[in-house]
Amino acid sequence: MARPLLAAASLLLALAAQAAPVRTEHVEAELLAEAAAAVPGKPATVGLRLRMDKDWHTYWRNPGDSGLPTKIRWTLPEGWQAGPIQWPYPEAQRVGPLMNYGYSGEAMLLVELTPPADAKPGPVAIKADADWLVCKDICIPEKATLTLPFAVEGGSPPAASGNAALFAKARAQLPVAVAGWTAESTLAGAKLTLRVVPPAGAVAPARVMFFPFRENFVDHPAPQALVRDGAGVRLEVKLMEPVPTDVKEVAGLLVAESAWPGHAGRKAVEIAMPVVASLPAPAAPVGVPAGEAGGSLLVALAFAFAGGLLLNLMPCVFPVLGIKVMGFVRHAHGDSRALWMQGAVFSVGVLVSFLVLAGLLLALRAGGAQLGWGFQLQSPAFVTLLAALFFLMALNLFGVFEWGGFAQSMTSSLSAQGRYADAFLAGVLATVVATPCTAPFMGAAVGFTLAQPAPVSLAVFAMLGVGMALPVLALSFFPGALKRLPKPGPWMETFKQVMAFPLFATVIWLAWVLGAQAGNDAVMALLAGLLVLGIGAWIYGRWARSESLLRFVFAALFAAAGLWLAWPGPDAKPGEARAAAVKEGEIAWQPWSPERVAELRASGTPVFVDFTAAWCVTCQVNKRVALNRDEVARALADRGVVALKADWTNHDPRITAALAELGRNALPVYALYAPGQAQPKLLPEVLTVSLVLDELSRLPAARPAAASTLTQR
Repeated sequence: MARPLLAAASLLLALAAQAAPVRTEHVEAELLAEAAAAVPGKPATVGLRLRMDKDWHTYWRNPGDSGLPTKIRWTLPEGWQAGPIQWPYPEAQRVGPLMNYGYSGEAMLLVELTPPADAKPGPVAIKADADWLVCKDICIPEKATLTLPFAVEGGSPPAASGNAALFAKARAQLPVAVAGWTAESTLAGAKLTLRVVPPAGAVAPARVMFFPFRENFVDHPAPQALVRDGAGVRLEVKLMEPVPTDVKEVAGLLVAESAWPGHAGRKAVEIAMPVVASLPAPAAPVGVPAGEAGGSLLVALAFAFAGGLLLNLMPCVFPVLGIKVMGFVRHAHGDSRALWMQGAVFSVGVLVSFLVLAGLLLALRAGGAQLGWGFQLQSPAFVTLLAALFFLMALNLFGVFEWGGFAQSMTSSLSAQGRYADAFLAGVLATVVATPCTAPFMGAAVGFTLAQPAPVSLAVFAMLGVGMALPVLALSFFPGALKRLPKPGPWMETFKQVMAFPLFATVIWLAWVLGAQAGNDAVMALLAGLLVLGIGAWIYGRWARSESLLRFVFAALFAAAGLWLAWPGPDAKPGEARAAAVKEGEIAWQPWSPERVAELRASGTPVFVDFTAAWCVTCQVNKRVALNRDEVARALADRGVVALKADWTNHDPRITAALAELGRNALPVYALYAPGQAQPKLLPEVLTVSLVLDELSRLPAARPAAASTLTQR
């Protein structure tokens, strides 16, 4: 008797306890159950019901050109399992030049919750933390914590909860898997053709639209051409460029205006179509002009070579090359063969380093990471190590200590004097410190590698290395200019100490980068660590002639303590940006986001996006030389341009994806979105005031009202 009473009490509790809807600014959210209770070991369907305000919408699993899908995080009783969201078919939502996929009015997202087979009868609590993006003219991220009083029924099937009509309506909007159909696709260049033929006796609907599961695949706003193919249909869909090279199957929904035959009035069918023929046409990324067959690769290689040459002029590389040239001066009046060998070994160090860096980048991408040129400087730990290395190099040039004897003893098998080891390490170091810089032509060349096979990507990076190493290699083979300098003497000691100052300047810059990444506490720790590291270097140099083991022990202990102090902890956080009033004549930068870009473009507002990072030296030079100028700020205001800053100092996969869409994976990138144009204009990597003003002059002048609105924002 007790067991039926317990079950009845549980049922009454589940029926009586009604979770009140949660109201956010523009959405009413509610968690509902289809049945009043669950049966042990069997799935029970619940639904997240979202009712949006008029003209507001949320997004499907693939949001289209902008937006974010709704997410649910469940807190369930022990042993319960939550299935994936069952997404109703979306509607196409055109927003200016963009196309999004989502829901307006109301949407019910169904999920199956399964209790364990040994679940005991009685009441249980279900909790869901839901996040969604709701948009109209603007987009607002919203969230709610929802609870659902529920129960486990131990015996007879559970009673209905009173929500049967809502769940029946939601199930009618779910896509169904097709059976007995012929479905295949062909891929030629940027055009995807889908062919669907229903079983004999059935005729496909006259109007159909394809909604892909894969993001950044279809050119969403482009019209989809439907052609009748007997009883079936052929749908021609334009793809985004560059077209992915790994397309083996095309999966998504086919949504018709009328019901599909043989599927109980359903308008949406889910289908996975194998690519039976793939005829990709090579498409060059933005900034790399395509020519005849193979032309894009040749242009990319040429750009890479030119960019590598110009890297030698970047402030990142200058200190290392200055030290290497000083070594050439030391040997210019002596053994010419040693000079040639040093140049060759330096070049090998550069090439090997570029290939290793490229291989690591490709391997991490293959593992799912979204990374670009200079990715290692997004790590505070790497920035700390690089600052420590440059600090020690500067102390060495000042004569605090000499590591030549130690290096020679460690590399005696390679060279009696350690020259070639030094040359190789100089090439490695020059490559490492070159990554914060992007020279002209280089961005397009590196961006070309985004959608290319590994051998092509490695060839482009190798050509970058060839360009960067060539000046030093040429100097080693033609040392006539060096021989005009005085022979080695006291002046070299002065020159060596002078070369320490650029290294100290680089340490200051790296400390600033670390501050942008991990905050002021990390900078303080770095400076304290460098102080202790300097004491260790002084101990090592002060007793250089001593053979005592204590000298090495104390130097090693201080070096280890310095690195320990400088090392950024796991809880290091970026410093909070300090809000400052925008002065007259300054650019009013706003934070970048894909949603903000989409919102501004939908309203016809021109947009200028600065993809930048604290560790990108070229970016900082451009700001001071070309962007932070009164005339540029006035031109932006006169044209009603909204300036957005996409800060890639710390890794941000959204920025990585946005750069990839532009055919880039290196900084700096400057994108100017003009009203009515589908693609932005990409400015060169190195800016001048006249170049920026010339591009802005092509935009129409802003209306006074529009300019006022932008200023208030």
